[in-house]
Amino acid sequence: MVLFLLAPLAIPVKMTLFPKKQKEGYCRCAFQFVGKFIGSRQGAVKRKRRPRRGEDFKFKEAVVKADFWLLFVAYFFGVGSGVTVLNNLAQIGTAAGVDNTTVLLCIFSFCNFLGRLGGGAVSEHFVRARMLPRPIWMALTQVIMIISYLLLASPFTAALYATTASLGLCYGVQFSAMIPTASELFGLKNFGMIYNFMLLGNPLGAFLFSGLLAGYIYDKEAAKQHHDTLVFESSSLTCLGPECFRLTFLVLAGVCCLGTLLSIVLTVRIRPVYAMLYSVVRFGCLEAPGIDRKAISLTHSFAV
Repeated sequence: MVLFLLAPLAIPVKMTLFPKKQKEGYCRCAFQFVGKFIGSRQGAVKRKRRPRRGEDFKFKEAVVKADFWLLFVAYFFGVGSGVTVLNNLAQIGTAAGVDNTTVLLCIFSFCNFLGRLGGGAVSEHFVRARMLPRPIWMALTQVIMIISYLLLASPFTAALYATTASLGLCYGVQFSAMIPTASELFGLKNFGMIYNFMLLGNPLGAFLFSGLLAGYIYDKEAAKQHHDTLVFESSSLTCLGPECFRLTFLVLAGVCCLGTLLSIVLTVRIRPVYAMLYSVVRFGCLEAPGIDRKAISLTHSFAV
C-alpha cells in the first residue's frame, strides 16, 4: 500500500533527473514564418476582438460559448451518475446481498484513483501522437458506464464487484479528461474560476441523481416491502432486492447516453483546435527556446 501511495512521485523524479531533449531545427523555421504572419496581421487589425479557442478567456466570455456548456453538461452527466453510485454504494451492496459493503467502497475508490492517473496518461499520449481530443475518452468511458448500469439494473448480481470497479475507473477518467480540456479550450489566465465552475457538476449531480432520484425510489421500494410493519420512518427502512435501484440505474444509463452524445459532439467541434495546438508538439516545438504558445493560438484565430 505504501508503494502505491509513493508511486506518483516517480513521475516528477524521472522528469527532473532525465529531462527530454527537444528538436529545435524544424521549430525555428516554422515559427519565423509564424512571427512574420502575426506581425503583418497585428498591424492590420485595430479593434479589439473576442478570444478564440485555445486563447485566454475571461469567465464571462467562456460561459457564452457552446463548447463551455457542452463540456460542463457532459462532465455533469458522467460524474453525476458516478457520484450517485458512490453515495449509495452501501445500500446497493446490501440490496444485492453483500455482507461487507466496505469492500465495494475500497474497490470503487482504488479504481477511481487508477482512472484519474491512467486516464490522464492515456489521453496525453493520444493527444500528442494522434491529436485526438480528450473528450473522446469521456464518451468511451460513459459507454462503459451505460453497460455497467444496465448490468446493475438486471437481476444478475454476480457482476456487482466488476461493475463497481468499472464505474470507479470511468468516474476517474471523467475528471482527468475535463481538467486539461478546459485549460486547452479557454486558457490558463482564468482557469481557476472556470475549473471550479465545472466542479459544480459533482454536488449538482449528487443532489439531483442521488438525493432526489435514488433516495426517493429507494424509500418508496423499502416502504412497499415493509408496508405491514410498525416502522413509520422511511429513513430507517432497509430495501432488499434488485428493485431497490433498478429504475435509478435505468435513468442513469439514459443520462450517460446523453453525455456520450454531447462528448462526441464536443470532440468533433474542437478537433481543429487540437490539430492546431498539438500538430507541432509532436516535433517538440512548444518547448523550443523563444517559442510562445500564444503565438500559435493567435495564428489559428486569424486563419479560422
